Amino acid sequence: MADSSKAEAPTDSPGNLDSPSAQKRGSFLQGILRGLRSLTIPLLALFSALVIGAIFIVVTDPKILSAWANFFSDPGHALSLSWTTVSTAYSSLFLGAIGNPSDMLDGIRSFLASGETKLLASAFYPISESLVAATPYIFAGLAVALGFKCGLFNIGAEGQIYIGALVAAFVGYSIVGLPWYIHLPLTFLAGALGGAIWAGIPGFLKARTGAHEVINTMMMNYVAFRLADYLLTGPMKRGGAQGFIPISPTIQTSAYFPQFFPDPLRIHLGFVVAILIAIVVWWFLTKTTLGFEIRTTGANIRAARYAGINVSRTIIVTMALSGALAAMAGASEVMGVNHNLAQGFSPGYGYDSIALALLGGGSPIGVVFSALVFGGMRNGATKMQAIAGIPIDIISILQAVIIMFVAAPAIIRWLYRLKAEDRLGTVFTRGWGG
Repeated sequence: MADSSKAEAPTDSPGNLDSPSAQKRGSFLQGILRGLRSLTIPLLALFSALVIGAIFIVVTDPKILSAWANFFSDPGHALSLSWTTVSTAYSSLFLGAIGNPSDMLDGIRSFLASGETKLLASAFYPISESLVAATPYIFAGLAVALGFKCGLFNIGAEGQIYIGALVAAFVGYSIVGLPWYIHLPLTFLAGALGGAIWAGIPGFLKARTGAHEVINTMMMNYVAFRLADYLLTGPMKRGGAQGFIPISPTIQTSAYFPQFFPDPLRIHLGFVVAILIAIVVWWFLTKTTLGFEIRTTGANIRAARYAGINVSRTIIVTMALSGALAAMAGASEVMGVNHNLAQGFSPGYGYDSIALALLGGGSPIGVVFSALVFGGMRNGATKMQAIAGIPIDIISILQAVIIMFVAAPAIIRWLYRLKAEDRLGTVFTRGWGG
């Protein structure tokens, strides 16, 4: 007779909660819930920034202020004018960032019916430009987010972008006769190497002397800017350029990031490379030994030393990798958009990347979505100004408010009565505390 006291192995039936498949489903659902919870603060920060942006739109419009001055005599006019102005501004921002869905459908129908691409290109031009703007944001956001993981605050992404662009431009125009499958990756990787060396300097100083990376990377930004000014008006100045026009020669076509569609759609291979790099960074941080050491050092540097991790090496490597990622942003702009390097080519990608990393929660996948949001806002701002007459500076205000809310999540939790949860405290403890 069988021993009934022996425990039976759990069956894999749908109703058995202890079965392996049920446990896998439970862990999968828990992972989804954790991911959704991690998005709560960034999404509410974005929503709150839009609300505050609407207030700025209202209080900076003379017509609306005049209407509110006569609020008690005609309250409906003041409220209606405010709503119309704000809704027009944000709808034009959306149209400039994404495009009109009905125009997209019309363009697709026209293409299927007659093969005509003009209407199709016009309809998809806004979203194409938003993806073009998001490409350097992805690289730069990943750079800052990687530094966060190690407890480092890389303020020098803007300077590293310039260095990457300088090196990529030089390799792109000075080397001739190579096939594209050699010249293209060589140009891109050379730019990344330049940024790695540039950021590795403050990383070395941090690891060996304790010099603060915030100060050093910030100061090296100015060195990079002045170096770019000197090279673009001297050794790297385009031959035949009139006066003191600071612009480099055009890179060889073999170093171009190819475009996926004919002009005017400028979306290029760099966007796909940025997505792939984000996936690689996620894999590197979560699946490799060095990625674990980076995360451990960022979480608790004393525990990392106690565990035998070479903290100095980890800091130097992290800063070098962060600089390489930021430099990829500059290289992608040279190779995919401008095909040369001009003075002041970056509108502040490196500084905006701080907000991107914060909004994305320091996660590579979160950075991608944040970059898409920022790229859309930057591209849509022009249409918002043209249609609604709203200054582009409103977008800068939105970005600044997003930084404030995500960097101080207690404000969002207080506003929306959310349960306290420790998120990015480690970043600022290590980043500013040294």
